[in-house]
Amino acid sequence: MTMVPRIHQVEQLKSNITGIEAMTLVSSHHFPRHSHDQFGVGVIAFGAQRSWSGVGSVQALAGDVIMSNPGETHDGAPLDGDVRGWRMLYLDPALLAREVEEEIVGQVEIVRPVARDSVLAGHFGRLFGCLTAPRSDRLASDENLLRSLIYMLRQHGTARPSPGVPSPCVAKAIQHLDSAPDTSVSLAEWAALSGVSRFQLLRGFAREIGITPHALSGACFWHGDFWLMVKLLSGQLRGPASRTRAIMTRAFVRQLGITPGRYRAAVA
Repeated sequence: MTMVPRIHQVEQLKSNITGIEAMTLVSSHHFPRHSHDQFGVGVIAFGAQRSWSGVGSVQALAGDVIMSNPGETHDGAPLDGDVRGWRMLYLDPALLAREVEEEIVGQVEIVRPVARDSVLAGHFGRLFGCLTAPRSDRLASDENLLRSLIYMLRQHGTARPSPGVPSPCVAKAIQHLDSAPDTSVSLAEWAALSGVSRFQLLRGFAREIGITPHALSGACFWHGDFWLMVKLLSGQLRGPASRTRAIMTRAFVRQLGITPGRYRAAVA
């Protein structure tokens, strides 16, 4: 019988949001039963593992999302003794509660220790990338954190959505972007300026113009001339600047998938 060499590599990464720990692990180690003080969520990158959980023994394969509640006892062992690798985020319970309080009511608890959910895995990947990027993008981190948590708790938790509320003021958010194009703001600050919650703002952007606030902000700066984009949106770019207007229109459609006219109509 061939002996598999023992491998245990753990890398603690710097997270740009206080209250969230990020790490990558490559290991053949068998972890004894233990618990964490935080919520845990991760994705198996390669290999597979078997673990004991509150719902009994479960297996996690490559691509699966693994989750745990604070204080929840679990263990972990590689299937067939092979090495497995995964990425994890550990979230402080107080941080998670603050993030979802506008959108989720009731006690927050994860009920599935393992889920084959490509949507959640995608959310996790984008969030992990934002949190560990060398240069912090506050708006992208805020958006990805909120969307990941809301989706995870709705699909794999006991919490339920809060009652319906009025539509977000998307136009107010865009007006703020127009008036201060060089100012970096968080999703919370942008939502407060618009008079709505963060998730209301995300929903409003997705419903009314088909993109997120972060995507809009990035598209506006993409061409390198913000004020041309503003004039294009407002319909003020005419006459001698028609060639520039045509170039900007094509750039706008490539980035957002809609014409400036449709965009203006959506936020009017």
